[in-house]
Amino acid sequence: MDTPEAAPLAVYDTRIPCLGTPEIESPLSYLPTAGERRAVFNVDEALIEAFTEPQPLSFEVAGPRRRLYFDPSKTKCAIVTCGGLCPGINDVIRAIVMTAHTAYGVPSVLGIRYGLQGFIPSCRYGVRELTPGAVEGIHEFGGTILGTSRGPQPSSEIVAALERLNVSALFIIGGDGTMKAAASIQREVARRGMRIAVIGIPKTIDNDINFIPHSFGFETAVDKAADAIRCAHIEAASVFNGIGVVKLMGRESGFIAANAALSMREVDFVLVPEIPFVLYGERGLLPALEKRLAEHAHAVLAVAEGAGQDLLSTGAVRCDASGNKALGDITGFLCQKIAAYFSSKSIPYYLKYIDPSYMIRSVPANANDRLYCGFLGQHAVHAAMSGKTGMVVARIMDKFVHLPLELVTRQRRTLSRRSDLWQSVLETTGQGDVMGTPPESGPHP
Repeated sequence: MDTPEAAPLAVYDTRIPCLGTPEIESPLSYLPTAGERRAVFNVDEALIEAFTEPQPLSFEVAGPRRRLYFDPSKTKCAIVTCGGLCPGINDVIRAIVMTAHTAYGVPSVLGIRYGLQGFIPSCRYGVRELTPGAVEGIHEFGGTILGTSRGPQPSSEIVAALERLNVSALFIIGGDGTMKAAASIQREVARRGMRIAVIGIPKTIDNDINFIPHSFGFETAVDKAADAIRCAHIEAASVFNGIGVVKLMGRESGFIAANAALSMREVDFVLVPEIPFVLYGERGLLPALEKRLAEHAHAVLAVAEGAGQDLLSTGAVRCDASGNKALGDITGFLCQKIAAYFSSKSIPYYLKYIDPSYMIRSVPANANDRLYCGFLGQHAVHAAMSGKTGMVVARIMDKFVHLPLELVTRQRRTLSRRSDLWQSVLETTGQGDVMGTPPESGPHP
């Protein structure tokens, strides 16, 4: 007897908009036998903080459909990459192009140059025709062959450009801000009564896209961050009272710092944006660091770039082109305070500072991320050809599914103090007992 399918919760509507009824037979030979299947998950509260306990939600399973909305022979696609660099962007571009051309026979895939600015006529960036030959080998390199930019652009101008270019499907690769822009573009397309599929592929090295437990490029970033921590540990352990400070990416989420620290298990203090800390006093960082040096004669700190912002001098709030609050230099601040603290006590020390941020985000993806990116690109094309829109492709519990843009843009995903991940960080480093950063009381997710 079949178990009845759980309906989506009203507050988290997981239905995906469709441009119309798919009526064109798919040219693909490998097609699902059950049509548009749905997967039911008990979603962990760590993904949605509004829940007090795991909740069942159902999602469309990604993959090819038996019937298409767009006629492949008359379809033109466009790809745009936005925001900061991240390992794997070229892999996603390549997967979209190869699937569109070789699987569906789409005659044209356009690459929009330098982010959403590429749609604005006054920027005069032009477009690039992406053929299988044009993307051959690009997965071996970091960055994006299309270029990128930050900052909002008027949705009305972008949609007008899509209309001039006669684009049927737009693939937008970017982070939280870019997904909000994609939602705005989709709403403008719907307002005009146009038939353009808008598909997002979430990209964030910080792993902070709401509802998505693992974004592409994150695993590569943790790999490279762990290499930096290894170097900092070797430097620190090679001298008496060596202190290694490693700056890692993470504006509002400390996932890279936490995971990289656990992968090496040589880190003594992990500082993340979600967990405040103090410098002085019985439970301060600097006395704890002094104690650690007295016990081991060396120490390593992994510091996310957004950590400790409350400790920096406040002034006028500045924002970058994407509207993100400009961060203060927490690692520079810490290095100064560490130097002043130990000098005032006449305690010898050797400070080693490593900032691998730009090296991490600009490297090619590793094998696992490359595989992940390939599936994301393929499933994005399958969704677009069937007329899906206003959605992103994501992997949840080892299944690729469709998520509505409105769901993933509601808030940023952050590291929960009550998570097993942060508990493991505290157990591994021992910092919870001396820095006042134990997990919040209450059950673990």
